[in-house]
Amino acid sequence: MDANSLIHPLDEANLKLLSHVRPKNWRNPTGDEVYDLLVIGAGTAGLVTASGAARLGAKVALVERALLGGDCLNVGCVPSKSLLRAARIVGEIRKGEVLGISVGAVEVDFKEVMRRMRRRRADISTHDSAQRFASLGVDVFFGDAQFTGPAEIAVNGQGLRFKRAVIATGTRPAVPSIPGLADIPYLTNETFYWLTERPSRLAIIGGGPVGCEMAQAFARFGSEVTLLDLSTQFLPREDRDAAEVVAGQLRRDGVRTELGLRLQLVKPSNDGFQVQFERDGVQSEVIGDQLLVATGRTPNVENLNLEAAGVAYSQQGVVVDDRLRTSAARIFAAGDVCSSFRFTHAAEAMARIVIQNALFFGRKSASALVIPWCTYTDPEIAHVGLYEQEAREQGRQVSTLTVPLSDVDRAVIDEEANGFVRVHHDRGKLLGCTIVARHAGEMIGEAACVITHGGSLADLSATIHPYPTQGEALKKIGDIYRLKLLTPRLRTWLKRYFAWCRSG
Repeated sequence: MDANSLIHPLDEANLKLLSHVRPKNWRNPTGDEVYDLLVIGAGTAGLVTASGAARLGAKVALVERALLGGDCLNVGCVPSKSLLRAARIVGEIRKGEVLGISVGAVEVDFKEVMRRMRRRRADISTHDSAQRFASLGVDVFFGDAQFTGPAEIAVNGQGLRFKRAVIATGTRPAVPSIPGLADIPYLTNETFYWLTERPSRLAIIGGGPVGCEMAQAFARFGSEVTLLDLSTQFLPREDRDAAEVVAGQLRRDGVRTELGLRLQLVKPSNDGFQVQFERDGVQSEVIGDQLLVATGRTPNVENLNLEAAGVAYSQQGVVVDDRLRTSAARIFAAGDVCSSFRFTHAAEAMARIVIQNALFFGRKSASALVIPWCTYTDPEIAHVGLYEQEAREQGRQVSTLTVPLSDVDRAVIDEEANGFVRVHHDRGKLLGCTIVARHAGEMIGEAACVITHGGSLADLSATIHPYPTQGEALKKIGDIYRLKLLTPRLRTWLKRYFAWCRSG
């Protein structure tokens, strides 16, 4: 695979990136030994597995067909959050008049925004570099891996033997079947960050996290953005009220939102392309210069010859049990290729489980993980644990409490009161939490900690926060719960008690 075809443009920053994640003159090791652990795929799950096992003294091989760092570093978390940081600054400046600060029109140097992203990505790439992993004692191989049996793979024709293996090949963009789509040069997350010119008109198909984040960012950068989705709700996995807060902000940022539609045709036009769609019998269209397809992910299970190793898989990915073991006794899987929790931090957590279970006959369970997530729009949506319907389906006795950020002093002070904190509990035991706030991703960890340790809303109430902070919203939730414990009967008894105290 030509590394230069995986990254664009080939400027100084991207050449630095490639020198770390796909060194030009890299020579694969001889691979003569039997490896204690062989890892296929060098995204987050693969890198954490390989480095952790090597630090413990295991002989480890790491095989990557494209770029070390996987999606997160190269075409996912790192570049997207760099752009979102710039877009958030634009939003702050435009909101300045509310705070008594006026700086005139905002000018976005899109070329510099993208250059900065590439520089920061290159800086971070040292953590995932081939040189670093080699220094840890990991044998790093570049090439396509295929199983040739239950204890051996071939990489570009070279045989490698292993005691245990981990499949961590991740996912790729799932492209929908839309007539005409293949006839235009559409973008996915794998090519979107190649842009060097700001599109004047950007259409995005897919109202999930990537679609919503990039729609808001590019609207703030000055593009005319249209966000299209077949569902009647953006971010359909999230709390409906939370999703509506974000959808409202997208519209205020100038995003044209089109929901509940049926895509009919994509075709070239004189000035770009045209997306034709139908909703409630009415025909409409969108014309744009660039089209981003952000309609989900599909696992990378093809071309691994999994059948030769006896590894079962489906359209959802590699089939694993609760200990992340595949149907083949020697082989495990971790990360996006085997999980519905397709987040970097989830992949890292699963990698830690694999290290214990594969190398030490551990019994760690993936189902025990409490995995929060966050969509980094402005405001953000963060969630951990169960949603109300999920809890009811499990037979829980569910109650819900909500605190609007308009009740939180710091949010009011900061002009960031557009959001809320909502929890679901079973007689005080915290089951799930959704936060819609400017800094929701920073706040959700407290709720995740309480759920992880089987805690309650009383624990939130008992936690002292600095004043004023937006994190106080969680304490307020706990306080509301404790006040609800003060029943009319108990209140009557207390009144009598205090009256008795006064009489003495």
